[in-house]
Amino acid sequence: MSLQRLERPRIAADVAERAVEWLVELQSGEVSEQRQRAWQDWRAADPEHERAWQRIETVNQGLRGLDTPLALAALDAPANRNRRDALKLMLLCALVGGGAVSLRDSEPMLALGSDAATGIGERRTLRLADGSRLDLNTASAVDIRFDAGQRLIEMRQGEILLEGASDPRPLRIHTPQGLVESRGGRLNVRLLDRSTRVRLFTGSADLLAGGQVQALEAGQQADLGRNHIDPPLGADEDSVAWSRGMLVASQMRLDDFLAELSRYRRGHLGCDPQVAGLLISGSYPLDNTERILSLLPRALPVEVHSLTRYWIKVHPRTTG
Repeated sequence: MSLQRLERPRIAADVAERAVEWLVELQSGEVSEQRQRAWQDWRAADPEHERAWQRIETVNQGLRGLDTPLALAALDAPANRNRRDALKLMLLCALVGGGAVSLRDSEPMLALGSDAATGIGERRTLRLADGSRLDLNTASAVDIRFDAGQRLIEMRQGEILLEGASDPRPLRIHTPQGLVESRGGRLNVRLLDRSTRVRLFTGSADLLAGGQVQALEAGQQADLGRNHIDPPLGADEDSVAWSRGMLVASQMRLDDFLAELSRYRRGHLGCDPQVAGLLISGSYPLDNTERILSLLPRALPVEVHSLTRYWIKVHPRTTG
């Protein structure tokens, strides 16, 4: 049975975390009768607990059918801390529907078959044949096709910042939702789940999607869907602070901040709904995401809980 078939209905994240903790403890080989009774009591306390346990046993068996490095490392768990962490990550991703995260974290898939790529947390700057500067953000991949008729960048995943050089050939960026044609200047293109966001800082550009054409002026941004283009809005330079190695937040919701930060680190990073709406501001160096997380309790009334280094959740600060 594949992990994909096990993703629905999803198990609540807190129940999944507890089930994983039980499994790893039971596999340690050092479990007292009292702890075994506690495990049985936990299963019996709620039908959701029993459903999580039945599913996690199936997923654990299914790991032997995977050949990714992370799965292979997990097979020998809990021989050491790294293997235990690998096992926990694989099981948590499967239980709460994070299969895409486990695949992204287990193999350098982006680099296969693409002209240029970055891994998770990596940034890269390229000087193209025409003199254009291309910055790739974390977990990004592009193909570059320059010929006599055009300069084409095909985005496969992630985010880029492009400063186009002067050249008589059109400069185009192809995305799953449409096409961006730059007429010079500096622009940012980011692939989202079901759309493409284009920010233009200098120069001008045309967006083409679903038979529509939208002119974009400097200081504007717009989202492309497969069959539409949203009206332009103002573009914020802080959104591309990653090109300078920074994450800049200005009264950003904590859940949005953590979602951005999670792009630069492996595993799951989330927060309790009670603290999701807290606002955070500041400039944070992306090369040390652990440091950013360690500083959160100084800025906000929160605590950072780590089930493993790959599964981190921010909770309200406890009193007392």
